[in-house]
Amino acid sequence: MRSTRQRTLVPTARMIQQLVQHPVWRAGDAGDGTGQGVLLIPGFGFGDWSLRLLRAWLSARGYHPRGTRTGMNLGCTTRLVDHLEHRLEDLARATGRRVVVIGQSRGGWLGRLAATRRPDLVRGLVMLAAPVLNPLGVHTRGLEFVQALVRLSAFGVPGLLDADCLGGNCYRTNATLLSTPLPRQVPAMSVFSRHDSVVPWWLCQDPYAQCVEVTSSHTGMGLDPDVYTLLGLRLAQWSADPRPTPFSVR
Repeated sequence: MRSTRQRTLVPTARMIQQLVQHPVWRAGDAGDGTGQGVLLIPGFGFGDWSLRLLRAWLSARGYHPRGTRTGMNLGCTTRLVDHLEHRLEDLARATGRRVVVIGQSRGGWLGRLAATRRPDLVRGLVMLAAPVLNPLGVHTRGLEFVQALVRLSAFGVPGLLDADCLGGNCYRTNATLLSTPLPRQVPAMSVFSRHDSVVPWWLCQDPYAQCVEVTSSHTGMGLDPDVYTLLGLRLAQWSADPRPTPFSVR
């Protein structure tokens, strides 16, 4: 019987092969992005490495992508959003324009929180399989993992979610912010799949974003050629119409 690791790696390798052989991987040229900054936010339990292919694809097309440097993205929601805000400021200063935010799963709704807090820094938002309507509405195994992290945090393990993130002031503050309409100056797209076995697809139906359906799995969404096609079109529109930042108008 194959191990869990083998069952994960084999389909992932197959998806990577399909992506790099797809025409979307070779579409576009180095001038498309015009230096547009893109902040890539990984999912829960994943690091910047999980979006490495997307980062390479964007770089080859003239975008300026950066990761979040948030480790495995397991920490307190409020502290993570504070960190993302600083990353947005740094990237906006470096590029002289507002930043495009692309987040997968937890990264998607963290990106939404950051965009709601700092719309002056965000040109556009893409959420991939992000349960913005209820981040705790994931399927049972995912919620059990979250609860295990909270228990570890209570025992003194640093850098993890704690009870406040699930039911305290941290939770209430960010739940309210998630339900807040996105500012008009921040166009958004939420990509979902009915084949998602981690996040119920209906939790991705952000009423303030364009909701687009694909057929990939939850973790495979960052390797789906259809997603890259969507990104290619949307990011080209946003990069062709850069917006000033508070730093560039002083």
